[in-house]
Amino acid sequence: MTSQEFLPYLKLVGTGPKRNRDLTYEEMQTVIRAMLKNEVVPEQAAAFLLGWRVKGESIEEFKAALDVFDEFIVHDPKPHTVEFGYPYDGKINNPYLLPLMAQALEPFGVELSLHGGLLQPAKGGVTLKEVCDAAPLPKNVHFYDRKTYFPELYRFSKLRARLGLRSSINTIEKLLGITKSQTAVIGAFHKPFIQKYIALYKDRYKKLIIIKGNEGSPEIFGKCAITIVENDDITEFKVDPKDHGIDYTKSFKAITLEDSLNQTLHPSESFMKLAQFNAAVLLYLLGKIDSIEEGLENINSAI
Repeated sequence: MTSQEFLPYLKLVGTGPKRNRDLTYEEMQTVIRAMLKNEVVPEQAAAFLLGWRVKGESIEEFKAALDVFDEFIVHDPKPHTVEFGYPYDGKINNPYLLPLMAQALEPFGVELSLHGGLLQPAKGGVTLKEVCDAAPLPKNVHFYDRKTYFPELYRFSKLRARLGLRSSINTIEKLLGITKSQTAVIGAFHKPFIQKYIALYKDRYKKLIIIKGNEGSPEIFGKCAITIVENDDITEFKVDPKDHGIDYTKSFKAITLEDSLNQTLHPSESFMKLAQFNAAVLLYLLGKIDSIEEGLENINSAI
């Protein structure tokens, strides 16, 4: 596709409120496919990403983009795993529970599918990839680096960093179905995103779990709501670590990668209990136990 051929698509998101419109499913597929094939010059790609974000994305556009992503992703089918979707702009204030949570889940045969890559705008936090590269992971964790599983999107990392703004890709890159897992867990910080995720992923996974977790991640650091979507049924309930005797004080100050790793590799008693609580919640959501309390008891017995 030439720059001149791409221009009509760019105008759909770049001519102002009166002339902009949502792209059709086919139009968005054409755009995303051309961008991933490197047929679009960087200036036009950046302009489209910015214009798409400012216009506001439709569910149909997001679905089209995800379907094109499927054409390029190097899949590694492991349907029995649970896919966890973390934001690519990282975590700013608190360390990752994931390595400790996975460790607590290992005796119960729960395998996790994760993916990460270079830091994307706009939070500037510590990324999951940085933690997974530096911290030892138990054997029940399958981590995929974007550079390997999706090199076409990886090539956009530098462009997105130079743009410096959150783009529409941030919304859909957290769950990509690399392992074709039947169950997925994703975090959502703002309530409108819960409805978006339900619309986008309810038909891609048999069970979708949305956690209003810490910093948009699927990690529970305090009282939060959890939404479960299964067989077109949507249920919601709330959990609070304090109800189970876990009193962890969240940080509201930025931490470095070194600080984050130190707390993961040398956890305090309260941080370890919080990780075990997250593991117990997942065991409950997967139907492996009848209550979170039972999960905590079983985890402590397995130590």
